[in-house]
Amino acid sequence: MDAVSLELGEMFTNKLKIRFPTHHSMSGSAKKVAWNNELGFVGGTNLLRNYWRNRARKNQWSLSLLDSWRMTPAILMGVGWNVYADEPEFKAKLFYRKALSKHWLHSVRDAYTLEKLKQCGITNVINTGCPTLWRLSPDVLSKIPKTRSTDVVFTLTDYRQDSSLDSVMIAQLLSGYEKVYFWPQGSGDLEYFSALCKSNPSFEAGVTCLGMNLHSFDTFIKNNATDYIGTRLHAGVRALQHSRRSVIISVDNRAEEMGRDFNLPVLKREEVNSLLEHADNVNCSAVSLPHEEIRRWKEQFVNA
Repeated sequence: MDAVSLELGEMFTNKLKIRFPTHHSMSGSAKKVAWNNELGFVGGTNLLRNYWRNRARKNQWSLSLLDSWRMTPAILMGVGWNVYADEPEFKAKLFYRKALSKHWLHSVRDAYTLEKLKQCGITNVINTGCPTLWRLSPDVLSKIPKTRSTDVVFTLTDYRQDSSLDSVMIAQLLSGYEKVYFWPQGSGDLEYFSALCKSNPSFEAGVTCLGMNLHSFDTFIKNNATDYIGTRLHAGVRALQHSRRSVIISVDNRAEEMGRDFNLPVLKREEVNSLLEHADNVNCSAVSLPHEEIRRWKEQFVNA
């Protein structure tokens, strides 16, 4: 959302911007404010899905089917599909056809999401990648070191646990780096790491934990010549934004699809045994952005 706010801030310098959460149901008064606007943008890396429920709080995007008739038609900004799935059900198709703007081009994070929206009958969509990628300029990428650092910061994902493979990852980091740090991005990540330490006592002794907030991570990677390795996609992208070497270990379709579309430095989780070799050979500067699609999406709002 930092990236979404940054891009919209530059695109609409003289406009008032009001932000509403997508994962919590809005009150009636909040909806009146949200839907009384010329434009409504929605960002969310895993926001879209195959099915829809009548009650707003049951949905990934907390709106009801009826809300889609009442709301200001939304404009997608780097939004993605939550999981690999079959063709969307009828109610999901109906919601998206009503809730999403027919006038403006929508921006999605990967080709898979674009295809899913086509299955819903929505064709005014282009694949721009996630807004977190948009500032990965050649200058930023060129500053990423070509060789592995002596230090590394890693992440885990509490809702995509694999204690065996995650333990292999941490063990390799401890054997291949002089200093190893852990950043608990999610609310349950530190508890998960503590559980892994009970089975592997050397982890606790060899790993230094950072604070559970984005500021801690930003400060650390900005001020330390460190690599990033882990299962949190956007922590890896954040490291790239700071010109740090990054290996993103894929645990869901986000990293898989964005890695395929934009050549992000992604390693399949089942290949974690070759992690250090991959870290030695990863080419982070090879990230490729869809500049024309990003430009096209932005420029449609020049006179808005």
